Parts: sequence; structure tokens; C-alpha cells
Amino acid sequence: MIYFDNSATTAIYPEALRTYTDVSTKIMGNPSSLHGLGTTATRLLEASRKQMAELLGIKPHELFFTSGGTESDNWILKGVAFEKRHFGNHIIVSSVEHPAVKNTAEWLATQGFDVDYAPVDSRGFVRLDKLSALLREDTILVSVMAVNNEIGAIQPIREISELLADKATISFHVDAVQAVGKMPVEDFLTERVDFASFSAHKFHGPRGVGMAYIKSGKRLTPLLHGGGQENNLRSTTENLPAIASAAKALRLTLTDSEEKAQHVSRMKQILLDEISKYEKVTVFSGTGGFIPNILTFGIRGVRGEVVVHAFEEHDIYISTTSACSSKKNAAASTLTAMNVKGSLATSAVRISLDFKNSMAEIESFLTIFRQVYAQLEKVSSH
Repeated sequence: MIYFDNSATTAIYPEALRTYTDVSTKIMGNPSSLHGLGTTATRLLEASRKQMAELLGIKPHELFFTSGGTESDNWILKGVAFEKRHFGNHIIVSSVEHPAVKNTAEWLATQGFDVDYAPVDSRGFVRLDKLSALLREDTILVSVMAVNNEIGAIQPIREISELLADKATISFHVDAVQAVGKMPVEDFLTERVDFASFSAHKFHGPRGVGMAYIKSGKRLTPLLHGGGQENNLRSTTENLPAIASAAKALRLTLTDSEEKAQHVSRMKQILLDEISKYEKVTVFSGTGGFIPNILTFGIRGVRGEVVVHAFEEHDIYISTTSACSSKKNAAASTLTAMNVKGSLATSAVRISLDFKNSMAEIESFLTIFRQVYAQLEKVSSH
């Protein structure tokens, strides 16, 4: 099997899985319990929080555990909106956000908030001039992802941070789910960023656990009410095995991250050079401003899901741009925002690499690509 769908989910590190198993079987206490077993659980919970915070360059009390990126996005957008409603009701998100942000913004619009969408250019990068023009006196939140999940475009977080530097009343949220291990932390978690979202299964941790960064001094309305866990902001018993496992995964991911990125970049460049030679291939994300592990392309005249299944017959797994929308057989929302039209947009497929992939797998993929292309070329010509 060749697995090239790492932006959808990554395989958990064996070391992280062992941590999950060990904590599940050996640490039975609830961190909220007063007895010794609860104290042991609390110590591990806070040790995990401290380790992850240090790796991300933030303070432990600024990191809160959630069930994943979607919850973190929902909580931050809704929490900021309702907390700051008395100061304004205008929210700006980019036009290429993950559904966890975009759909949440759309729901907030039904609750009386005024939502604008910052456009992108033809390559998928947020236009700073257009974003600046959308800012208003009553703007309370700007949300822009660090890395686009469909084409891998690295959004100008540093430039947006500068744009918002003198606008202290505007909260700045970054969906960093696809960024961890793919780019330097300081490039997406700047001093101006107030909130950020993370998900462990994107960096070889377990599914069902994520994190929300809430900068010191920033407030938001709780999404979950109950027993008062996570400093009364996210009530529910903490998923301690998954949290400890995620901490291990984050440490392993950020170890030698530059070397890992260079290996992935070399693989992507070979793929890009080779598939670009085919007449009917359109590349939507290459190099220069894109993270090294995502390569999105289409074979003109062939729907993306057809290409995905053609490779699956050879035990090669790629996706149609986004795992969250791949079963809907619709054009990628990012490509639509880039004004890619009709059948070209629906032809898009995404290869998402990982440092665990090998050059041998790249060679095998390209061999199969020639076969699949020849097969699909005949179909598309009819």
C-alpha cells in the first residue's frame, strides 16, 4: 500500500500509541478526583500541557484540550463572537477556510452577526488589500487559516498580523491544523495571533483530541458547560490517554522537522516535475508559497473521484482535495474561490505526503500514473 493522503489523517506513531495504551491501562484516575489516583492523572495532564505549550512557544495556561480541530474552530469563533457582541458584530473569514470555520461563520450570520469573506488571488492566497478594505470599526474577529487544506497554500499570517497590529479590538484566529510540522511555529503563531486551533491526528497523534490556543488576557464564551474542567472554559472529563499520546506525537513531529520537510520537498518536486509533462495535467499547487507535502492537480476531462478510484485499484491512496468534502463529489471550495471553473475544478485531486513516505513509493506512483493517465486519457477523449 502507498498512502498519499496524510492531510486527511496520519498514522499514529508507535511510540504515541504505546503511550495511549499505557495511560489507558495504568492511570485509571479522573483528573477531577480528589484521591491519589486523581492526583496522578492531574500531574500527567498538566505535564502533557506543559510539554506541548513549550513546543509551541506558548504558556501552559494558554493551551486548552478539545476533541479536535473542528471543535476548536467552532469554540473559538462562537466564543469570541458572543463574548464580544457588545463591542461589534462584524466577522471576517477568508473565502478558503475549512468547513469548520466557514460553516460556523455561516451559522453565526443566522444569529445576527455580519460576516464577510476575504477573497484570494488566482493561486489561492488571501489578498491583503481586500482584507484591509473589509475591516470596519465594528469588526471583532478575523479568522484566516495558516495552511489551506486543499492546495497547501501558506497564507500570509505574518502580513495579516502586521495589518492588525494597531487594531487591538479585533481578535485574530488562525486555524493551524495543517501547519504543525510543515512550517516553523513562529510563522503561524505570531505575537499578534490571539487564538489558534490544532488537531493531533494531523501530526501522528490519536484521533479525537485537539488543542485550542487562547492568548493570555483574551476571553471567550465556553462552548461546553458542566464540571468546570479546563479552567471552567471546556467542561468534560479530559481524554487523558489521547492527550498524553498527542504530547508525545507533537514532540516527535517537531524533532528534526527541517530535515523531514526537506525530504518531503524533494519527493514533491520529483512528482511535480514528472506529472507536469503530461498534456492534460493541470497543477493547482506547486512550489513557492505552498507547504512541501501537498500537491494538487487534475487531469482535464476526468472527475477527481474517478482518478482517486483508479489509483485505489493499484493500492495507492490519494484524495479529492479535502477529506471532509470528498464524498460530496463537488468542486473544491478553494478552487471555486480561485475562480477555477467547471470541469477543471471538479478534476482536482490531492496528493499529501509525509516524511515516512519514500522515494521508492514516488517511483512506484509515477509508474502507475503513466498507466492510469493512458487509461483515463482514452475515456476523457470520448
